[in-house]
Amino acid sequence: MVWLCLLRHGQSQWNLENRFTGWVDIPLTDAGREEARQAAQRLKNQGIHFDVAYSSVLVRVTESTEIALGVLGQPDIPVYKDQALNERHYGDLQGLNKAETAAKYGDEQVHIWRRSYDVPPPNGESLKDTQERVLPYYRAHIEPDLRAGKNVLVVASGNSLRALIMAVEGLTPEQILKVEIPTGEPWLYELGPDLAVQRKLVLEGAPASA
Repeated sequence: MVWLCLLRHGQSQWNLENRFTGWVDIPLTDAGREEARQAAQRLKNQGIHFDVAYSSVLVRVTESTEIALGVLGQPDIPVYKDQALNERHYGDLQGLNKAETAAKYGDEQVHIWRRSYDVPPPNGESLKDTQERVLPYYRAHIEPDLRAGKNVLVVASGNSLRALIMAVEGLTPEQILKVEIPTGEPWLYELGPDLAVQRKLVLEGAPASA
């Protein structure tokens, strides 16, 4: 058995401001840093030692990774960063407040962009597009580590993690639309030799204060 942990970064400044962030490099808030610390403490309480970590290249993710590994007492394990694990690119919506975007384009259209599987926002990516860059990276780099018996920590953003969850849990496009990962929340999967999920633990914590 091996462990795969999917951890969403802590609250960023634009999470706090309810803006579409995507690939814009926005730092964590103080509450987000505390979320990363608390997430790592909940992982530490499980007694799992990670052999390798993967993250996107976005600062809110790399900082969350550094904080988590520090709390875990594992700051020296290999950490591989790649933009293949970046958040979904929101195109023309990046930087816009979500309420203002709804006022501009209409609630129904914004809901379709945010919650459909394969309809991208203008000049952006759908969840399907995001999955088409996340999964090849996962299969080329992360799966071999898992098959080699390594416990793996993946720190990324909500939609890149949803793309992974869809594959790991074998969810349909309809099922993944109902999946949400709060900031600073670790999802732990115990995987068998065939990488089938044997057990899933969602380590919930208190939400960040605004």
